[in-house]
Amino acid sequence: MTRRNHTSLTEFILLGLADTMELQVILFLLFLVIYTLTVLGNVGMILLIRTDSQLHTPMYFFLANLSFVDVCYSSTITPKMLVDLLSEKKTISFAGCFLQLYFFIALATTECILFGLMAYDRYVAICNPLLYSLIMSRTVCLKMAAGAFTAGFLNSMVNTSYISSLPFCSSNVIHHFFCDSPPLFRLSCSDTRLNESIFSTFAGMNMVGALLVILTSYSYILFSIFHMHSGEGKRKAFSTCGSHLTALTLFYATAIYTYLRPSSSYSLDKDKVASVFYTVVIPMLNPLIYSLRNREVKKALWNVTIRTRIPFISLISLVNFLN
Repeated sequence: MTRRNHTSLTEFILLGLADTMELQVILFLLFLVIYTLTVLGNVGMILLIRTDSQLHTPMYFFLANLSFVDVCYSSTITPKMLVDLLSEKKTISFAGCFLQLYFFIALATTECILFGLMAYDRYVAICNPLLYSLIMSRTVCLKMAAGAFTAGFLNSMVNTSYISSLPFCSSNVIHHFFCDSPPLFRLSCSDTRLNESIFSTFAGMNMVGALLVILTSYSYILFSIFHMHSGEGKRKAFSTCGSHLTALTLFYATAIYTYLRPSSSYSLDKDKVASVFYTVVIPMLNPLIYSLRNREVKKALWNVTIRTRIPFISLISLVNFLN
């Protein structure tokens, strides 16, 4: 297949989430609110962690990285989706489609690895507290975070390269609201079974590898918690770990459903619903999960509010209510 056949399409048409203009307007307003909360929540979490010295620990370092990834991750998908919801012609260029796919895969992979690193951090903190500062030093944390981003972007480079090299020479209609791999595979006019197997292998290695780290870490963590004598220590450990487990369960459940189930059971309509959760909703929920269930974050928010004398009565009332 020649390069001319590969690029005979210059743009794709995204079908989006709704067929009627009334529903599109409703979804636009809903997702605009969600995206605004996503940006404000995650950027606020980053600034809070950076501002409060008590949050300068490995756990919050990885949480700040997770918030940064969530902002970029959501911004890769949501702005274009919002524009399309109010547009009659929902098109995206060939290059723009695969640029979106590249950043989507890169940031999703990075988020998977960060969840694994956060689980390992909690394992060291709870199971090896005396060696925690040595094992999770600033240098080690920086290298871990850099490794997560490097692995994510390298993985995306490989996957996006071979997906973009597929021949797209017939229909240019993508049955999705963004450029994702399953609908692109179905759009190709060649046999993509080998390509889908390679993609699933890469996705499986990333998700299952990180999931094994998470499950192993939390197996040791639960064993250690049940052997703690201090009730306060158990409560704090369960609170911190509960936030992490809630966030990763939401992310992994929808991601595994979309990318690791048999290709024969794919349903693009159901995939779109699942995709809304892990591309739009979950990036908004992560800062809420980690702040509402974390006394240290709530205390830091209160301290920053008092120190800077921010005249937001509603914010102070919220913090008092959560405490």
